[in-house]
Amino acid sequence: MVYQPADGDMLQGLRKSVAIAWYFAWSDTRARYKRSVLGPFWLVLSTLIGVVGLGFVWSTLLHTDKAAFIPSLAIGLVVWNMITGSIIGGCTVFTKRASIIRNIKTPSLRLSLELLFQQIINFAHNLLVVLLVLVVFQQPLSLVTLLVIPGLLLVFINLWWVIQLLGFIGARFRDIDPLVQAIMPILFFLSPVLYHSHQLGRTQIIMAFNPMAYWLDIVRGPLQGVVPDARIWVGTILMAIVGWALALWMTKAKGARLPFWV
Repeated sequence: MVYQPADGDMLQGLRKSVAIAWYFAWSDTRARYKRSVLGPFWLVLSTLIGVVGLGFVWSTLLHTDKAAFIPSLAIGLVVWNMITGSIIGGCTVFTKRASIIRNIKTPSLRLSLELLFQQIINFAHNLLVVLLVLVVFQQPLSLVTLLVIPGLLLVFINLWWVIQLLGFIGARFRDIDPLVQAIMPILFFLSPVLYHSHQLGRTQIIMAFNPMAYWLDIVRGPLQGVVPDARIWVGTILMAIVGWALALWMTKAKGARLPFWV
């Protein structure tokens, strides 16, 4: 049987693909925590311990007010976990589903969307930590907070194309997965998770070349009552446009080769 790429008409059946991707993402999350007492809330507990531990240690080392530092850290860490999970998972998103790709006519975009939904579910659970921290440290919320909604949507859109693109590259070159896993801890300190971009002074120009800095700032700013700078919005939108152009080109050009790569 000759393999027919399922990505030919990517807009057709979009709603069905989204529904299927969400179903499998949710089922996978439930299966991972089957027979567990706390279930996915083990993830929340792990994040809470990380926020408390890092918050008190780094606020002491940096001589920073805990009431200002810990909420910022909590938001940054939760968003960073979602970004990291998407990037690392994207490298093997297709190779881990090799049997499905080889035997079933499945759009690759649906598989990458499934991974994104898994990360969104984890992110939604971890938001409980953010809400708890905001309440404990009495962080005021305002209408500016609503900007987190379009901010998150832009981050999700960007992460989807990142997963799709890395999925193809990781299927073709298996060294990508260990390489990315080795780089991510370094990127953690080069990204504004423990700090804000503006705190770097003149050296904050480095963040102009770090996509993750945009994704962190566009979510953390509104939750702390700060309207993200216009360049953050423009930069994030441009990344989505260019990134999706590359991802769709890769999907169309290399989709037929994917079953042979995995």
